[in-house]
Amino acid sequence: MIELSQVSRSFTVGDQQVAALRGIDLSIAAGDYVSIMGPSGSGKSTLLNMIGLLDRPSSGTYKLDGGNVTALDDVQQARVRSEKIGFVFQSFHLVPRLTAAMNIELPLILAGIPPAERKTRVVKLLENYGLTDRADHRPDQLSGGQRQRVAIARATSMHPAVLLADEPTGNLDQATGKEVLHLLEQLVEQNVALILVTHDPVLGGRAARQINMVDGQIVSETGRAVGRVPPADAERRVEPDLR
Repeated sequence: MIELSQVSRSFTVGDQQVAALRGIDLSIAAGDYVSIMGPSGSGKSTLLNMIGLLDRPSSGTYKLDGGNVTALDDVQQARVRSEKIGFVFQSFHLVPRLTAAMNIELPLILAGIPPAERKTRVVKLLENYGLTDRADHRPDQLSGGQRQRVAIARATSMHPAVLLADEPTGNLDQATGKEVLHLLEQLVEQNVALILVTHDPVLGGRAARQINMVDGQIVSETGRAVGRVPPADAERRVEPDLR
């Protein structure tokens, strides 16, 4: 599904070139559960942005579902991003003036999904993530766990093949973070490729594959190629109360 070949990314800082990524080779298949770890400045977020088509490589090739997405223009990349990639961030990135239901619906509107189908999808997502009674609440009326559930529902509203999660539990308490992580892991069981960026080795260690980065390079990788949720949780299906 995802094929990065000798991908590098450099930035100009003053009169110097700073290499954020250096010759990254990486393959990720459907249903893979991958964590990307490393110290600050190691290139984790830059790599996530590259995979999410939020940035372009300075050199190298990125193929998604067999197509060379590095050759696409900005409009074409935006279309691919909308159709195939979902994002979950530490700070939620919800639109403050919109209700939970409207935040979930927003990607569907931008993608031109007909109103009737939008309504059906939003109602189902609210139900799936235990948010039906919070549909008309704005983000400032929701708890952190509820906001992250809205963010996950929004990220999955277009049925993406890839879900990118950047420190998704960073603003949550331990118990709530654990429940949010279970929600994300259940998506792996639906053959979604889950790519998790984290500083937390315990969190990252749950992934079937763990990739460690230093100075813009992958320095080690452990785990198996196509993974599922760790055995202890594989059969667990939760409808958590994160309020």
